[in-house]
Amino acid sequence: MATLAFAAPTSSIALVPLGDDLWRVTKPDGDVLGYVERFLERGDFRYRAKRMVASRKSFLPVGDFWIMDDAVDCFRPGV
Repeated sequence: MATLAFAAPTSSIALVPLGDDLWRVTKPDGDVLGYVERFLERGDFRYRAKRMVASRKSFLPVGDFWIMDDAVDCFRPGV
């Protein structure tokens, strides 16, 4: 699994690596908030944040980011 440099999760969220290019974003109690997926675009890595919509049992794309920290920030409370 690739090691990436990004801000450590705070006590409000945790990241669970699921592979080289996919992380599950959870609350500390394990509730799933969504996922961050890394992908290549024009030779550079991008990060796609997807928020889980429990009522629909689906995921809502939040946005694509150049920096992992920015994608993770989408899941922090109050953001």
